[in-house]
Amino acid sequence: MLTREMVEKALPANLKSAATQALTDQVNNLSADPIVAEHIRENFLSYSRVLQEGKFKTEDYLHAVAYVSFKHMGYSNQEAYFRTFPQRYAALLAKGTSGKDIAAYVAAFHRGKLVNLIMEQSLVPIWIVNQETYQKAINTQVEIMEDNTLSAVARTAAANSILTHLAKPKEMAGTLNLVVPESSGMNEMRAMLNELARNQRELIQQGVSPREIANQRLIDVTPVHVSDE
Repeated sequence: MLTREMVEKALPANLKSAATQALTDQVNNLSADPIVAEHIRENFLSYSRVLQEGKFKTEDYLHAVAYVSFKHMGYSNQEAYFRTFPQRYAALLAKGTSGKDIAAYVAAFHRGKLVNLIMEQSLVPIWIVNQETYQKAINTQVEIMEDNTLSAVARTAAANSILTHLAKPKEMAGTLNLVVPESSGMNEMRAMLNELARNQRELIQQGVSPREIANQRLIDVTPVHVSDE
């Protein structure tokens, strides 16, 4: 259950005064289903940043959050609308409002700015939503590729599909160039190493063992005694 303090913290500075106990109770009691109510409460806190993008009423925001929450649960536009506004729906039916008019009211609400701002905040990349299906498709292609009873064409097509979808991502165009320009010191070092390699090849041809060559010093650091004059 949300507290008034939690609601106040979630709202932007210009709407904190609207964080009353009445609003808190309204959020907590929006659905009799405890699981649905919890889902709506979490979304109420998560998407409150959209209130900074326009002059919206907190009650309108709550209704939009509830509508989007029902949409994410798999309900159609009309079902989500009716669950968000049960009293409004009952009043429309009592007046004998036509199905066409009700559909128009639902469409107008669905296309409203506040609903769409919340929709944008709640969107999850399609490849994440369908990860399980993606893996099943890959597994199916693997089965086809490894099935020796199938034609070579079918197995090759499956293999190509796997290679395409599991290919290593291409490098981004904005990749930083970390190549260090060569200096004169690096050129001298390369020349020295080339000369060292040439000398080692000559020693091997003369019969010197690779172990002896590996133990050679690159630089002679034997101390040299300098006499005082």
